[in-house]
Amino acid sequence: MKSAVVVLCLLYSIASFAQGNAKWRSWNEPVEPFRIVGNVYSVGAREVSSFLITSPQEHILLDGGFMQTAAIIRDNILKLGFKPQDVKYLVGSHAHFDHAGGLAQLKQWTGAKVAASREDGALMERGGRGDFAFGDKLTFPAVAPGRILVDGDIVSVGDARLVAHLTPGHTKGCTTWTTEAEEDGRSYHVVFLCSTSVPGYTLLHNAAYPNIVNDYQGTFAYLKSLPCDVFLAPHGSMFRLIEKLAARKNAVGRNSFIDVGEFQAFVDRSKRQFEEELKRQERVGEARAGTCHNPR
Repeated sequence: MKSAVVVLCLLYSIASFAQGNAKWRSWNEPVEPFRIVGNVYSVGAREVSSFLITSPQEHILLDGGFMQTAAIIRDNILKLGFKPQDVKYLVGSHAHFDHAGGLAQLKQWTGAKVAASREDGALMERGGRGDFAFGDKLTFPAVAPGRILVDGDIVSVGDARLVAHLTPGHTKGCTTWTTEAEEDGRSYHVVFLCSTSVPGYTLLHNAAYPNIVNDYQGTFAYLKSLPCDVFLAPHGSMFRLIEKLAARKNAVGRNSFIDVGEFQAFVDRSKRQFEEELKRQERVGEARAGTCHNPR
């Protein structure tokens, strides 16, 4: 429940961020970049994640944070000893301002191609305008995708490889990514979740997104089919970024980011929260209908 609340606060507080709100600054607070597992690195901020998937030649960057996060991501890439201009693909989890906001600037700095699903690619190109839930309230610098993805597409450079899984609901083109990372002679399944939260969305009779309930339900079933050893997500609180960093420092020889079962447990909790919200909206709808048809 905590992660859903965090996401809700993020989505509704853009005005405060623009005014330098201390809470927003803490979410965008820099975190020293580090290797998570194999060729997967964290290069984002405290609450808005960004991941670098590397090869000896070129790299893929997943998510751009806020517009203000772009410089943090660039500097973190440099701190790790990589060159921003070697990033050849920019991909995203979903087209909300706190994850796609920095993509236009990062594209300018790196010269990379942006790859996105059709629905989220169109939203990126509109700079977040016309969002089914937020209209024109949560906008960001527009960026045009150079490649449109369908479910199962592979984005690769060198031996860096990401598989796109369309998991709509949170956005119409929400994309969960997977890769396999090699470490100490073992291969690990890494899942970069898009999002499954329901931040104030209308689930019933939503003219702007008629299939939203079916999409969420299909997404939960799809996510349950994905094997996962390392669970990552667009918000640090979703996968306990800070706690795991502290645990890894205190447990020499153990990678706290490798946790079989954590992802599936998260999906189960998120599905329950979705179902509870759907039932709540159904009860509200029934109560309103009863009031209309049973005048005093």
